[in-house]
Amino acid sequence: MATYQYVREPLRAEEADRLSHACDSAEEKLLIWTLLDTGLRVSELCSLTPQHILWQQKSLRVSGKGGPYGTHSKKRVVPMSKRVQTLLEHYFAIHKKWFVGARQVQKIVKKVANKAKLTQEVTPHVLRHTFATSALQKGISLAAVQKILGHDRLTTTAIYLNLTDGHIVEEFEKKW
Repeated sequence: MATYQYVREPLRAEEADRLSHACDSAEEKLLIWTLLDTGLRVSELCSLTPQHILWQQKSLRVSGKGGPYGTHSKKRVVPMSKRVQTLLEHYFAIHKKWFVGARQVQKIVKKVANKAKLTQEVTPHVLRHTFATSALQKGISLAAVQKILGHDRLTTTAIYLNLTDGHIVEEFEKKW
């Protein structure tokens, strides 16, 4: 019997931009931009503290899922974009821990997606897929994306190479 892995379609670049621009508050920007620019899992996002941020290296040290010793045992480094670094600097200058839990993050993502008038269901995990697909489209190697996402197997990351027809046409038009 074949096993199928269900992968939600990532947002197209134009949809990700609409989502980013639909953020009204600093908190919405902090959530949406961090998810879009890092590919963090929602649980990793919600457990961020100032101790996870490597300011000089412009990256985050996160504890991911899995590993031989149970949940959150795998550590990895995730690069920060300039906009995320700026938002986190301001946020963690005042606060010591993340401001909402996973369910609230899901509600905020859905609310901002509705404001952006996106037709597909948008979840934090869709933003993780969007990050991965975008990183690969920008030329970041599959192996590097694998490390950033914290995947054990390259085949897990390779799922993001299965682009939709729309993504293929979009990439062809940009590069041809």
